[in-house]
Amino acid sequence: MYEGAIQDLIDELGRLPGIGPKSAQRIAFHVLSADAVDVKRLAAALQRVKDLVKFCGTCYNVAEAEQCRICRDPRRTNEVLCVVEEPKDVVAIERTGEFRGRYHVLGGAINPLEGVGPDNLKVRELMARLSSGDVKELILATDPNTEGEATATYLALLVKPMGLHVTRLASGLPVGGDLEYADEITLGRAFEGRRAI
Repeated sequence: MYEGAIQDLIDELGRLPGIGPKSAQRIAFHVLSADAVDVKRLAAALQRVKDLVKFCGTCYNVAEAEQCRICRDPRRTNEVLCVVEEPKDVVAIERTGEFRGRYHVLGGAINPLEGVGPDNLKVRELMARLSSGDVKELILATDPNTEGEATATYLALLVKPMGLHVTRLASGLPVGGDLEYADEITLGRAFEGRRAI
């Protein structure tokens, strides 16, 4: 255990998600040995993020203006709304170049063990957006894990009376994967989601 400023930095880095004690220590010593200009640039970037970046007033994606670039894009359709858990999911879907609709970022997933329920997510805001009547299809693109499935099921039941076409992203075998290593749930979903070729 160190003392003073280096230990303070290790402690703060260790509070970041996905950074364990060893990683925090490695990063702290990297910062210590880095050029002062690089450290100042990192500190300035961190401060700029806190000063400039906020959440879009429409979809809750990250934005530097009142609305994110996707919500401002007039070429996107309002008829299809894709619900995701986090802003990073928007980036992943956008990388495919396949989706031309709008997004709604929940800010997480239902997780009773962590004390996260529907009231802790942007569910009310989603329902307000759906009440306009513009949306014809709701795509539930939550993570394919227990929390994501619970969230998708909850939302599907919640919007059912609205008569929307509700879909879920297909899940199954990854490209390059071997059948023998697939778990039963993944393999079962691959069979359910099969398509004609």
